[in-house]
Amino acid sequence: MTDSTWQLLLDSLWPMIHGAITGTIPLALSSFAIGLVLALGLALMRLSRRRWLSSIARVYISLVRGTPLLVQLFVIFYGLPSLGVVIDPWPSAIIAFSINVGGYAAEVIRAAILSVPKGQWEAAYMIGMSHQRALTRIILPQAARVSVPPLSNTFISLVKDTSLASLILVTELFREAQQVAAFSGQFMALYLEAALLYWVICLVLSSGQSVLEKRLDRYVAH
Repeated sequence: MTDSTWQLLLDSLWPMIHGAITGTIPLALSSFAIGLVLALGLALMRLSRRRWLSSIARVYISLVRGTPLLVQLFVIFYGLPSLGVVIDPWPSAIIAFSINVGGYAAEVIRAAILSVPKGQWEAAYMIGMSHQRALTRIILPQAARVSVPPLSNTFISLVKDTSLASLILVTELFREAQQVAAFSGQFMALYLEAALLYWVICLVLSSGQSVLEKRLDRYVAH
């Protein structure tokens, strides 16, 4: 690369980092938090003995996992206005990503709950705990430890998927790269720089995953 290209990469580094700090990371965190709440509800519905609740959750999960995230994003941002519902780019992205995370994480949480030995339930009932108390105090803490690796992978994938928000004009890391590339014409160099920044973010998140796994390890029944 020429000196001018290196200078362009240096000049564009901060705008991309700023886009990650103010766009990519907040978008991923907020969508993941909302998606986890939705996923927990869906997982409990899937485990419910009431067939109508379980069926609703099954259909939701099937629709989310059976359709592309990009289509879901476009339906919310471009499709809903035809029905008179107009949502700004940022909340549209959060809604789409949260819905998507909810569908995928629900099965992860459900599997984690089912992985807790039935004896844990029985022990909780023997000491007088209600079903709800046993779930929140005994089962979910153990299920959380089991679900950390797959949920962390879901979050890391979400961080990368936030780049799709650039297609509805949300300013984040990749959107900043697109703008500079369109102005300078240095598409390869700038997109590689953006890819490198995503990689660094994912490395940091992977390190955080290891720390969280160790902290939750005390909840696992040995």
